[in-house]
Amino acid sequence: MATAYIVDAVRTAGGRRGGRLAGWHPADLAGATLDALVDRAGIDPAAIDDVIMGCVGQAGEQGFHVGRGAVLASKLPESVPAVTIDRQCGSSQQAIHFAAQAVMSGTQDMVIAAGVESMTRVPMGSPVTLFAKAGLGEPKSPRQEARYPGIAFSQFTGAEMIARKFGFDRGTLDAFALDSHRRAAAATAAGAFADEIVPIPVETEDGTVLHRTDEGIRADATLEGIGSVKLLSEGGVISAANASQMCDGASAALIVSETALKAHGLTPIGRIHQLTVTAGDPVVMLEEPLYATDRALKRAGMTIADIDLYEVNEAFAPVPLAWLRHVGGDPARLNVNGGAIALGHPLGATGVKLMATLLNALKQRGKRWGLQTMCEGGGIANVTIVERL
Repeated sequence: MATAYIVDAVRTAGGRRGGRLAGWHPADLAGATLDALVDRAGIDPAAIDDVIMGCVGQAGEQGFHVGRGAVLASKLPESVPAVTIDRQCGSSQQAIHFAAQAVMSGTQDMVIAAGVESMTRVPMGSPVTLFAKAGLGEPKSPRQEARYPGIAFSQFTGAEMIARKFGFDRGTLDAFALDSHRRAAAATAAGAFADEIVPIPVETEDGTVLHRTDEGIRADATLEGIGSVKLLSEGGVISAANASQMCDGASAALIVSETALKAHGLTPIGRIHQLTVTAGDPVVMLEEPLYATDRALKRAGMTIADIDLYEVNEAFAPVPLAWLRHVGGDPARLNVNGGAIALGHPLGATGVKLMATLLNALKQRGKRWGLQTMCEGGGIANVTIVERL
């Protein structure tokens, strides 16, 4: 089977909800990452076969096919097609998988996997809440209700269930959150994110500045401060401080074939080694990365000891902690530059965002193998194993 290579992966710095990226239309923000990607690769934009755009909140400014909107807001010509996909939080990680599969099948040679989410301008859950407010029904169907009677599918409930199952108390989760902020602050101070971030011009009281630093990092975070944040449910352990931050952002990666590498004189930074997606319990919902990782490693003929670094999305602190315990991983290899608790989780953009961070972290440490995974609504999980070149 043909090989899929990653030529480059970029992202915007995260913007807090209502923060520096709030003034950017999501199609324009995504378009800016597309432009940066083709500029950095030095390729003719017309050579792109397709753009696969992940986005969760496909309503309002992210409705009407935001992937195509991003192409039309970029320097890519009208002849470049696009598709918008939703695999919940894993949308742009799935975009990487679809792009790699297109290249590996030989049907396309140069595909951009991308993602965008403006959680400021399109609030989380908009496609559901807008219809509910209009009295037009809800996603859970009568047949689903018959199969799962009286159960409201909730990621917050799932996070609490995982914490109870694995015995994580609030102190453990808050300590993990503090470590995320400390790692992200240290990485920012060291310039670890500089190569992956696309500077975005934003208007401030002091004029136009370039947004190039993740806005959610709290370098002065303390365990006492994190512990003072109100719990999301009475008697629970999950708070806004030990869960991912709502975030505005976009990301893009160029996935190509060996033919394209030679034809365009490109140098890859990574090779896709393994692609896995699995599904399980939609009620616990967030536990599936554990079992998806088992399958991905088995298919790859590898063990967790073979993997140099892992990016496990910090949707809620219990998820990466449970994953780490289940797979027997090394905490020192997990989310080495912090995660979504500090850096933000721009839903549809997070998959490619994590890949950009993973590949750069591997390069900076002189390491070879990386694994990326995340929990996704409905009890689904993607796993990508990549080899840095």
